[in-house]
Amino acid sequence: MKFNTYHAGSLSDKKFLITGGAGFIGSNLVEYLVQHQALKIRILDNLSLGSKDNIREFLSLPNVEFIEGDIRDFEICKTAVNDIDFVLHQAALGSVPRSVDDPLTTNEVNVNGFLNMLEASRLTGIKRFVYAASSSTYGDSPILPKQEDLIGKPLSPYAVTKYVNELYAQVYSSIYGFHSVGLRYFNVFGPKQNVNGAYAAVIPLFVAAMLKGEHPVINGNGINSRDFTFVSNVVQANIKSVFADTIKQHTVLNIAFGGQTSLTSLVDAINKRLNTEINPTFRDPRKGDVQHSFADVSRASEVIGYQPEVSFEEGIAKTVDFFQQKIQ
Repeated sequence: MKFNTYHAGSLSDKKFLITGGAGFIGSNLVEYLVQHQALKIRILDNLSLGSKDNIREFLSLPNVEFIEGDIRDFEICKTAVNDIDFVLHQAALGSVPRSVDDPLTTNEVNVNGFLNMLEASRLTGIKRFVYAASSSTYGDSPILPKQEDLIGKPLSPYAVTKYVNELYAQVYSSIYGFHSVGLRYFNVFGPKQNVNGAYAAVIPLFVAAMLKGEHPVINGNGINSRDFTFVSNVVQANIKSVFADTIKQHTVLNIAFGGQTSLTSLVDAINKRLNTEINPTFRDPRKGDVQHSFADVSRASEVIGYQPEVSFEEGIAKTVDFFQQKIQ
């Protein structure tokens, strides 16, 4: 995928670490940094969810380094941040249902692993630590659109872990003066997203099913809505957060398109791109799921100059086209 430029000047003297860099969002960040010729691009991934296929075309490049390792290992984290300027921390164990099924592992990766990376980065003197936060932090708050300072109670173990990340990051900012940026992603989708496994995200699941002529399965009545966010918007937010000189303390930002799409409307959009008329089937809602999600992105616009460029409709077209080539 060809990205626009989200930074000023050259990256030829700058060194980046992307944790979870073989995963969906991480590999898109790697691709951006490769396209813009960063001096060093180090990838840390244990390949439990990510795949080398996502980054294989980059691994032979002289400025790309791959470390197979786990963020639960503090020594690995210290090795990974050595001689690095900026950390883009994407590694996590995602999925609300996965966290309900296995809260212990979710906590080990998302809390212990996050703290390992935060501490290793602080000790090394990393210039900017940008991490993947989550819209799940809003929990049971009914307020729409979601604003960063107005959150509710978490609805899943996953949501708890992502909120704990923010609390640790805030403490590191106030005690140590180590100021990081948490990006609360809202339902990111796009090329390189995993379509396999029980915990795959809704858009790749729906696209994969409908490419096979199968009925996509909606958990709930279909009016539940999400602020679906194309991955290039998330790449933009990460890069702009790295270089924003307005950030002088821990900062949390909503990263989304700033719209609402119901799951039935999602099916309609995929049908339109595929020129099909496949109806969804419905089943009971999942435990821990939020009913509606819709972000106010004005703070991100003010703080880092974030302007989402790819709409839901454009993103669906790009995503369906990608998976058509991959699956068929």
